Amino acid sequence: MTTPTHPVDHELVQAAARVARTRCRGENHTMAAAARARDGRIVTAVNAYHFTGGPCAELVLIGAAAAQGAYDLDTVVAVGDRDRGVVPPCGRCRQVLLDYFPDLKVIVGSGDRVRAVAVADLLPETYVWADHQLDAGADQPH
Repeated sequence: MTTPTHPVDHELVQAAARVARTRCRGENHTMAAAARARDGRIVTAVNAYHFTGGPCAELVLIGAAAAQGAYDLDTVVAVGDRDRGVVPPCGRCRQVLLDYFPDLKVIVGSGDRVRAVAVADLLPETYVWADHQLDAGADQPH
């Protein structure tokens, strides 16, 4: 089965690459992420590496976007420092991105094979966090 792809937002990839190149210094900040909000804004962030498992750039990005009032993200990409290019999200980030933004597109791949795919396609047959929340009226006695 082939995963459907979406047009790649090259401006977003360039924004993440620029942040990776200019803001990722040393071993604490090695990844940059960029997301496009539905209103067209681009939000960027870097990871905060720590031996206790500090947050990935994609997770920092969710908070940075919210702090800027961008609660509805359309597309996200992560790029590594030292010109490593696009880096796919880890499993934890895939799950969190899916839970927060089920319609999100994620840019993955490398070189001329970069493509945008639905976050759900990166985590097939996953647990969906919202599924544990029952309709408030459904569990009331009738």
